[in-house]
Amino acid sequence: MNRLAFTIAAAIPAIAFSTAASAECGSFTIASMNWQSAEVLANLDQLILNEGYGCDAEITTSDTVPAITSLVEKGQPEIVPESWVDLVPEVVAGGLKDGKIVELSRSLSDGGQQGWFIPRYMLDEHPNLNKIEEILANPQLFPAPEDASKGAVYNGPAGWGGTIITSQLAKAFDIEGKGFTLVDTGSAAGLDGSMARAYEQKAPWLGFYWSPTSMLGKYDMVPVDFGVQNDMAEWKRCTSVADCTDPKPNAFPRDNVFTLVSSEFAEKSDPGVIDYLKKRSWDNNTVNQLMAWMTDNQATGEDGAREFLKQHPDMWTQWVTPEAAEKIKAAL
Repeated sequence: MNRLAFTIAAAIPAIAFSTAASAECGSFTIASMNWQSAEVLANLDQLILNEGYGCDAEITTSDTVPAITSLVEKGQPEIVPESWVDLVPEVVAGGLKDGKIVELSRSLSDGGQQGWFIPRYMLDEHPNLNKIEEILANPQLFPAPEDASKGAVYNGPAGWGGTIITSQLAKAFDIEGKGFTLVDTGSAAGLDGSMARAYEQKAPWLGFYWSPTSMLGKYDMVPVDFGVQNDMAEWKRCTSVADCTDPKPNAFPRDNVFTLVSSEFAEKSDPGVIDYLKKRSWDNNTVNQLMAWMTDNQATGEDGAREFLKQHPDMWTQWVTPEAAEKIKAAL
């Protein structure tokens, strides 16, 4: 009985402090998109802000276009942690110009990455094989499953933007004339399966993929150097247009991925919260490995956030105040 009374009495100051801190930080929503990297980042922000800064943050599930549009038009959700701004450039530019939103950190410090990839072990065996001219000169190193006399470039399923772009780049670099053929994998699972089978057998593989993804966390893949800089005018004119008949050699751009917040939230929020959101940024390699762990363990976004906090204190403690770091460690 005395122990229970002591426990309750000891908890009262903590509850009172938590309530006061929550009131100071306030209530707001964080957008979680329907893919793994965005889900874990939203949960990471929620955990850090609630446990470290006493906020009352809730997660709302959305997608890129509706979340960013709602942020600009309504100021909610107040935080969109992983905003692929190049998907809605006019909306983002308008929101920034009108002072409705603020860009804080680059969520992905090295940007979202799409491209063609080969396994690291192929580059180790054949130096410079990650360069397009070296690849096209050696179709025999990438035998196609249906016709080993041709080299294979594995493509995504119909309807994907990356599938269209890969098809256009195949024309632009005349891979057919160089002895290659495009392989239609039929689905996301088919594309993943082709990479997984090749890697586990240490067999050749060349194809379209992107990062951050759990697949590139599990398998060490190297991007292909197309030997040219991205030409965005050409990208819009033809590289990304399925029925364009005269594509020119081009390269995939790096996608800009920012944390966006409403201007009102940035003005009224605890300065420590905004400072954290300005500093919080991670790279593709970190996210890929975390997503691979999540996939292998069938983990939720919250599970992934807690795993990251446990495994990378050297990284996240640089984003928060020492006081917040101690509270977060205690919460873990």
